[in-house]
Amino acid sequence: MANIPVISNKNKKHFLGVPSPLGYVAGVGRGATGFTTRSDIGPARDANDVSDDRHAPPSAKRKKNDKDDEDEDEDLNDSNYDEFSGYSGSLFSKDPYDKDDEEADAIYESIDKRMDEKRKEYREKRMREDLERYRQERPKIQQQFSDLKRSLTNVSVDEWTNIPEVGDSRNRKQRNARSEKFTPLPDSVLSRNLGGESATAIDPRSGISSMVPGIATPGMLTPTGDLDLRKIGQARNTLMNVKLSQVSDSVTGQTVVDPKGYLTDLQSMIPTYGGDINDIKKARLLLKSVRETNPNHPPAWIASARLEEVTGKVQMARNLIMKGCETNPQSEDLWLEAARLQPIDTAKAVIAQAARHIPTSVRIWIKAADLENESKAKRRVYRKALEHIPNSVRLWKAAVEMENPEDARILLSRAVECCNTSVELWLALARLETYENARKVLNKARENIPTDKQIWTTAAKLEEANGNIHMVEKIVERSISSLNANGVEINRDQWFQEAIEAEKSGAIHTCQSIIKAVISIGIEEEDRKQTWIDDAEFCAKENSYECARSVYAYALQIFPSKKSIWLRAAYFEKNHGTRESLEYLLQKSVAHCPKSEVLWLMGAKSKWMAGDVPAARGILSLAFQANPNSEDIWLAAVKLESENREYERARRLLAKARASAPTPRVMMKSARLEWALENLKDALMLLDEAVKVFPEFDKLWMMKGQIEEQENKIEDAGLTYTQGLKKCPNSIPLWILSSNLEELKGTLTKSRSILERGRLKNPKNSKLWLEAIRIELRANLNEMANTMMARALQECGQSGELWAEAIFMESKPQRKSKSVDALKKCEHDSHVLLAVSKLFWSEHKFVKCRDWFNRTVKIDPDFGDAWAYFYKFEMMHGTEEQQKNVMDRCVTADPKHGEIWCRISKHISNWCCKTSEILKFVTKELPIPI
Repeated sequence: MANIPVISNKNKKHFLGVPSPLGYVAGVGRGATGFTTRSDIGPARDANDVSDDRHAPPSAKRKKNDKDDEDEDEDLNDSNYDEFSGYSGSLFSKDPYDKDDEEADAIYESIDKRMDEKRKEYREKRMREDLERYRQERPKIQQQFSDLKRSLTNVSVDEWTNIPEVGDSRNRKQRNARSEKFTPLPDSVLSRNLGGESATAIDPRSGISSMVPGIATPGMLTPTGDLDLRKIGQARNTLMNVKLSQVSDSVTGQTVVDPKGYLTDLQSMIPTYGGDINDIKKARLLLKSVRETNPNHPPAWIASARLEEVTGKVQMARNLIMKGCETNPQSEDLWLEAARLQPIDTAKAVIAQAARHIPTSVRIWIKAADLENESKAKRRVYRKALEHIPNSVRLWKAAVEMENPEDARILLSRAVECCNTSVELWLALARLETYENARKVLNKARENIPTDKQIWTTAAKLEEANGNIHMVEKIVERSISSLNANGVEINRDQWFQEAIEAEKSGAIHTCQSIIKAVISIGIEEEDRKQTWIDDAEFCAKENSYECARSVYAYALQIFPSKKSIWLRAAYFEKNHGTRESLEYLLQKSVAHCPKSEVLWLMGAKSKWMAGDVPAARGILSLAFQANPNSEDIWLAAVKLESENREYERARRLLAKARASAPTPRVMMKSARLEWALENLKDALMLLDEAVKVFPEFDKLWMMKGQIEEQENKIEDAGLTYTQGLKKCPNSIPLWILSSNLEELKGTLTKSRSILERGRLKNPKNSKLWLEAIRIELRANLNEMANTMMARALQECGQSGELWAEAIFMESKPQRKSKSVDALKKCEHDSHVLLAVSKLFWSEHKFVKCRDWFNRTVKIDPDFGDAWAYFYKFEMMHGTEEQQKNVMDRCVTADPKHGEIWCRISKHISNWCCKTSEILKFVTKELPIPI
């Protein structure tokens, strides 16, 4: 049995029963992949998970060599292969990165960027649509309640107070207050109180005794027994008495503190210094060293006293300063500091002691007078001081101020003898004397002080006040020569200031004489004209109109044929003078400058505004003789006649003007007169003739087109505008009129193309951009308008008109931020300021709105739209006085510009309206800002 041979199967494979090699996966040769089971990976927890054992020892870090890292980085298994991106890791990560790789990456990146830009517009549009849809579906809570918030403005006070309180929504356990907890008393307290005893001492056995030192642990140094509270009170009273006795006066030996009011005075004893105590100690030591080293140095004593005062030790400060006064009795600073630190009664004794030591100190005597309460005592102190120091101007002035006028005059008589170089004392005495005595006093003053100009100007004012006008100029001339003789430099600025002061005091002739005497001093001949103009403007800014008038008068004497000086003087009289002074000046001006048309026209207008039409005609006829064929004078005459409804005279004047001076403006005024009088046929004939002679004058084409529009000749008007644009391609109003005509016809595309051509001919023109945007807004194409606005702001970023329109194109929440951007770009632009004013109006912030309206009309008073909006605002929210104020200011400013203002004022039906009427018409046309 044992030798039976083993029969083996020859067909059996050689690998059966043999363990599989490492890394073998069945079926991998035919494309199968391996899989793992729970038994292969162990429990269902990742190896990187945190262990449940919080106190487990830290796991040892497995060291890896570089070769293992490379094997882990490169996982080149077939299961990790992707047809598009290859293996998970780059096969070439270890290769060097050269310039070819960099160039290839740049090319690929540019291609990706190009492809991304192609899809960018669509993607952004899609994102905007999704965002808008999302906001519509899921609005914010703030937006949902915005209408309710706005309706809160209508809630009355009673409704607001009747709103019920919010209930307590917490559960019962949270609402119920916790039950109070009581701590049981010790048995010793209970047993002691059973017998009805009342204890006044602390029981050493109770726990409270540990809070009082020396009670719970009796010993050699610790007293035993009960602590009596009454003894504590007695000790406190004793301590208070000790402190009261310490605070005593070192000078008189009497206490300075009222014992009864001690508790109310404790606040004054609290130290006010909040610094480090070590710094105080160091400073105290340093100052002590200085005092001991140099006891005759007063600042050391003063610094030491002030240090003690700051730290709250007032008595120590007083003692120190008094010791310093004993050591240095000749130091007035020490005595003054001692008087400051002492109470009033003691300070009087201290300052009296100081006056005995230093009788010539002015500051000590003035301090002594200040310490007195009664005027009689003060006068006595000053007179005593003057006995010791008779040459002190300060003491004399203080003494004079305490006296009545008669006694003051006597005192001043003595004062000028003792202090004969004090100008103030001489002038004060001259004011109190009679006219004759004042002249003598001033003469004596000039003898004693020959180098002071104030005495001379006072003498001139004195003569003028007493009617001696002829003496004023002589005194001023003598003052200049006398001061020059005494070596005094004549300063123009100082003398001009004297003239301004003289005018403010009412001495007009003195002011004029001073200006005449010093105006030419120290000026080069070629600089005289500009310097004098600057002087006149300076005087006008200082509200010294007589000085400015004197400067202009002297300048016109030297330069009688200078038109610019006459014009400046005329405008000065128009703003600050009377109508009579203006007309007198203009009569003199046209006599010296007959060729100046402006001066003639100003004279005629002044007469016309005063209602003297014949005198205005006479001035214009004289102007015709001096300036034949002058366009401005012809047109002024026509305006005078047409404003006074003398239309036939105006026609004849215009016919003469066309015959003698056929200018474009004359032709335009002729046609406008016929148009205003509704003679449209004659107006068109004149315009047809005018555009042939003056094709470059754009207003003729505009008037012709508007008249044809008025007659419903739309095609003719379009042809006129087209011909006008060929001749005047830079006329912006003509482009806008042509575009508006096409919009009226309904051809919106053609209207856009006209404005586009206008912008090509006139680049960076904000008015054309603004009209293009408004066309889109009128067509309800808001998105197109926003796009146009963005392009316009890129091209004309400094245009206030565009920014003002952009503010109100935004939604209400965005307007404020847009207005901030506009103010940054155009801080002082009147259109932006007007838009901000309207913004505040729409938000019902009326005070701010009024301030911004005032700022707008102040920056640009010629901006008519701002005045109209301001007036409408005051009509709705202001008083009658405020409305009248705006109306008067607008009439004074006489605005000529503004989009709506020009449209109303230049309408042919309003050709004779005044500024106040136009303001009311424009106000009716304006919408209320929303």
